[in-house]
Amino acid sequence: MNLNCVITDDEPIAQEILEEYVRMIPGLNLVAKCRNAMETLHVMRNNTVDILFMDIHMPGISGLDFIRSLKERPAIIFTTAYPNYAIDGYDVDAIDYLLKPISIDRFLRAVNKVYERAAGATETEVRHPTANKTFFFIRSNTDLVKIEYDSILYIEGLENYVRIHCDNRNVISFSTMKNMEDILSQHGFLRIHRSYIINLQRVTSVQSHSFRIGTTELTVGKSYRKAVAEVLKTYYSI
Repeated sequence: MNLNCVITDDEPIAQEILEEYVRMIPGLNLVAKCRNAMETLHVMRNNTVDILFMDIHMPGISGLDFIRSLKERPAIIFTTAYPNYAIDGYDVDAIDYLLKPISIDRFLRAVNKVYERAAGATETEVRHPTANKTFFFIRSNTDLVKIEYDSILYIEGLENYVRIHCDNRNVISFSTMKNMEDILSQHGFLRIHRSYIINLQRVTSVQSHSFRIGTTELTVGKSYRKAVAEVLKTYYSI
């Protein structure tokens, strides 16, 4: 099943991330990228649009007000950095509500909801297409920061924030460890503690219950020890 989609977001980097995700998924056809509601309306008048990825907080007409103005609506997936809009999003029968920074896994779940609604069944699934990705974007303050997977040493959880320790810098983002797991799980990263996710490629040595990355030693949490041991078995050479 092929579905036409439009991305509406006034941030160029946010557009690029969503465009990359769309192009990864067979069956999704990107019709246009728009910066505001008026551009989107013009595209919708001249094309068949099945899915609209719509930012909520934009200059001029907000994404919510624009959707409310439509008599006939495509499947709406809201994308925003503001969690307080979630209830309003569902009031206009949005398929899903994605909070930035958006992981590919979360994006896929939203798209699958559209396929399920269109097909009237749950068997339509999209395979995970992230194997060849070498980087991702994550929000830090007001910027979307590009991070190469290979540059990451480990991620440290800080209550409502995470600190991404890289070769030559640290990046702090308002995110969760679960979201970081979603982003990194297909790229050789392992969660060893409620507060630590490590890049196995950067580990220099392993103790009974700790990993050393350079000069930093990170302890394996008690509840993670069994799962970590199972993963390590796949790397044993003797």
